[in-house]
Amino acid sequence: MPATREITLRDANQGFARLIREVEAGEEVVITRHGRPVARLVPVRGGRTPTPEQEAAWERIRERMLHHPLDLGGYKFRREDAYDDV
Repeated sequence: MPATREITLRDANQGFARLIREVEAGEEVVITRHGRPVARLVPVRGGRTPTPEQEAAWERIRERMLHHPLDLGGYKFRREDAYDDV
């Protein structure tokens, strides 16, 4: 996993093209304003944008999770199942 570095908003603005090249090369960058993190730039997985079919599949998943958050295809999730019996 690449190391994340911080850069000020001012420096990001002044060197935006260089910053994008670095992110394209795999670097992760956190942009700060007045010392507080406000944004993170990370490379796109695989360097590709999703196909229309992939976007449609993600939308179907989001809709299903929104309207049926505990419907896991027949498996009924119980809160107790999330904890180990230690």
